[in-house]
Order: sequence, then structure tokens, then C-alpha cells
Amino acid sequence: MDLGFGLIGFGRWGKHHAKAISQTKGAKLVAICAKSEESCMKAKKEFKVDTYQDYKELLKRKDIDIVDIVLPNYLHKQVAIDSLNHGKHVLLEKPMAMSVRECDAILRAVKKNNRILHIGFEMRVSPLWSKIKEIIDNGGIGRPIYVIVELWRGPYRPGSDGWRYDKDRVGSWILEEPVHFLDLVCWYMEEIGDPISVYARANSRGKGDLTENMSFLINFPGGAYAVVNQTLAAYEHHQSVKIVGLKGALYGRWDGPVDEAANPTFQLEYYNGKVVRKVPIKEMAGEAYEIKMEIEAMVNAVKRGKSTYLATGEDGRRAVALCVAGDRSNRLNKIINIPKFNF
Repeated sequence: MDLGFGLIGFGRWGKHHAKAISQTKGAKLVAICAKSEESCMKAKKEFKVDTYQDYKELLKRKDIDIVDIVLPNYLHKQVAIDSLNHGKHVLLEKPMAMSVRECDAILRAVKKNNRILHIGFEMRVSPLWSKIKEIIDNGGIGRPIYVIVELWRGPYRPGSDGWRYDKDRVGSWILEEPVHFLDLVCWYMEEIGDPISVYARANSRGKGDLTENMSFLINFPGGAYAVVNQTLAAYEHHQSVKIVGLKGALYGRWDGPVDEAANPTFQLEYYNGKVVRKVPIKEMAGEAYEIKMEIEAMVNAVKRGKSTYLATGEDGRRAVALCVAGDRSNRLNKIINIPKFNF
């Protein structure tokens, strides 16, 4: 039996999610909530579903099992809690929320309603980036001790009404995209333990609180560490992941003109300590493709009660905590210790 999806948010990425849901076996797009009457009309015409401007009306529907929330960051907390309180499972776009306190409020609603919550870190289901995790888990490079993730790209799109350039609505640009990479390094370092401290630096060519260039040094137990670098002051979209383990190393990269490129190039190399070989990636990698993989994983998670790769609410909280600590570290120019994560 197909699981009914309600989509809340019909902006640029919301449209990608709507398309992915409508193409996924076992999923049925039932209704869409959009901001304006014009957007509702477009959604109704393209996807032949009921539309709403008030998400609370969508939540009343009994034929919706899963709510997919693709909204600006500042709206995540309340919409997620309301969805959970209506008995819906939730797929929530990253970041989970604007603060650790907001994440905790969402987690309480998950527990209270006994529902499934997953966070939209689609890199976890990527054929490219998840292959790295598979090799690590299989002992291919031994225990990882050094990870570096880098993104070289142009400026963010402003988003509806320019929300992505409004600190009160976006929170920080660390929450907007580096949150992906902070989750990724925690995922790759999973066997070592949670991060223990972070030191961050950031700057910008212009003025204001939203910084274009960001660097994070994240310490893990046993001397392992990760570096995350991102710039919004460059061009195109080029991402790489490099990992050194006690027995070998991995190097993956993805290149495209934009983040949603239809025909990107990507590769993964594996060094076992003796020889280097290319690892075949049989499916297309990239956000435009991975959203559908994420929807498929969410369907399986609800049907089976668990998922192997999708990020949990606890994962989402940890990533937000790292973002908040990184932002504080940059402002104070000091190392910030990360409190133990008690989930």
C-alpha cells in the first residue's frame, strides 16, 4: 500500500521534492502546501493534487502518513512539532532547527507521539558519499583519523523573499550548507565517537553577520580530527572529501556548474596502502538525484520502522550543535568544547 505524502513548501527545492515523491514507488503525493495562491495553482496544475496555503489544514488529512517539510530554516521547529502532534512521520529539511533548544523541542514531540523523524542530509544516501561510508564500515582504510571536506561554489540563491540573506530567518550560513558537511564528518567518524571541540574561522568580502568563507577544525577522541572548508565567493560547484585511515585513504569529488546540475562529473579513488584504484559509482550522484533516493529511504523507514542511512533527529541535533559552536568559536576566536550528547 502506498504511503501518503503531504509536502509543505513549494519553492525551488520543494518542487524537486514534489517530483521525487510523485516518481517514487510506494509513495503517493496527496497534497501540497504553498505560500501563495499562485504557487498553489501551479502545484495543482503540475501534480494534480489538493493544495493549501495553511499547512494546518493539510495536517488534518487522514490519508497523509508522512509530511515532507521544505521550508526556510526559521519555520522548521513549529511545523515539525505540529506535524508530529498530528500523528505524521516527518522528513525535515536541514538544518533540523535554528538552535539546540529547538531541536530538543522537536525530539520531545517525536518521543511523545512515537513517530519517525528523519533529517534531509541527502548526502547520506548519495551513491558517491555513502560509498565512502560503506568502505569505512567494511574496514577498507582502517580507523579514520583525518577527514577533510571542501566546497568551492558561488553565492547562495536568495530564496523566497530573500530569506536566505536574512539572519533572523536563515540563522547563519553555517546552518544553511556547512551543516551537511558537519553531519558527514560525524557520520564518517562514527566508530570513533562524538566530536569533542571545534575551532572555526570565517570572513567575508562584504559587511554583515553572514560570512562567505568558513573553516572548521573539529576534534574527535583519540587524536582524530576533521577539517571543513567552504566558500560562497567563488564559482560553479566543486566538492571533495579526503579521508586518511590507519590502513589506507579515500578521495572523492563532485563537479558541476551548479548544485543541481543534471550532468555532473564525479569519482572516487581508494588507496589500500599499496595501490590506488577507482571505485565504480553505478548511479548518478548529485542533489537533484539524491532527493528521490531520500524519499525512497523514507518510505522504507516508515514501512520497516528503521533506516540504515537516513539521519535521525539525534544526528540533526548534533549537527546543529556543531554549527552553533562553530559560530560562537568564530565570534570569540577560541576553541569551543562540545558537551557530551546525551540522547
